[in-house]
Amino acid sequence: MSRETPVSREGCSTAATATLDECLREAAHRIFAGRGGEAGEALFEARYLAGHVTGLSTAGLMMRGADVIDVPTRQRLDDLVDRRAAGEPVAYLVGERGFWKHRFRCRPGVLIPRPDTETLVEWALSFIPVDGPGFRVLDLGTGSGAIALSLAAERPSATVYAVDRSSEALDVARENMGFVSEQGTPTDVALWRGDWLSAVAPASLDLLISNPPYIADDDPHLGRGDVRHEPRAALVAGEDGLSDYRRLLESTLAVLRPGGRVLFEHGFEQAPAVAMLMRQAGLTAIEVRADLAGHPRVTMGVKGA
Repeated sequence: MSRETPVSREGCSTAATATLDECLREAAHRIFAGRGGEAGEALFEARYLAGHVTGLSTAGLMMRGADVIDVPTRQRLDDLVDRRAAGEPVAYLVGERGFWKHRFRCRPGVLIPRPDTETLVEWALSFIPVDGPGFRVLDLGTGSGAIALSLAAERPSATVYAVDRSSEALDVARENMGFVSEQGTPTDVALWRGDWLSAVAPASLDLLISNPPYIADDDPHLGRGDVRHEPRAALVAGEDGLSDYRRLLESTLAVLRPGGRVLFEHGFEQAPAVAMLMRQAGLTAIEVRADLAGHPRVTMGVKGA
């Protein structure tokens, strides 16, 4: 796709005979021109947005490419494409994002679930008994609830709690509990509003998991891509990105049962620092697991007996 051969936005949105294929090519060009990156990614996003407004699958979009699309549908697509070209995240535009085995509602004010975080879910599941009533898990800073709900869906006999200090995030998490159930997997997560571990009883948890803010407040990535539109409070943690880990680890040993584990997601360059903070807090058996890209993404520590 070339910047030197633009397709007219006005031609697609107003021409009475514009086809779906024509609109897709024009939409992909506008996304590519606005955001840069890879032309193939722009086409993928254009198809995704077109599927959202038409209700067609990827195969359906291909099969019906020669169909003339009605003007109201083209106008809805044009609006979404304009917003995407300006950098607004696709997950906010369509209102949901796939994560683990389900779709989750997303909207501005709540962090968008990312594939890297599935590493945290996968590792956490390895510690939760398939049939283990009485096993207690807490997801701190739950946001959309994607982590907690994914664990509860896979391990219904465990007791899963989720905490966030944002009432807006908890509203989305509560909505997602119903949304996951609509997808055929009833889930039950206890949601409450709180500031990290301040309301957690001593020696009450077998597993503590969190994907806290871990970006330094002067990180240049905060001005790029989707994160420009996401809540800063869910991303930034002090000058070095580690302030929330320090605060959490002040109370981690107190809330874990003997043998309990903590799993923290972090930036791919932060594994040594997070491991050191865990050791200083008294956790043992420190391990690190990489994400699908091979980057160190999650660090685990254990409370000794």
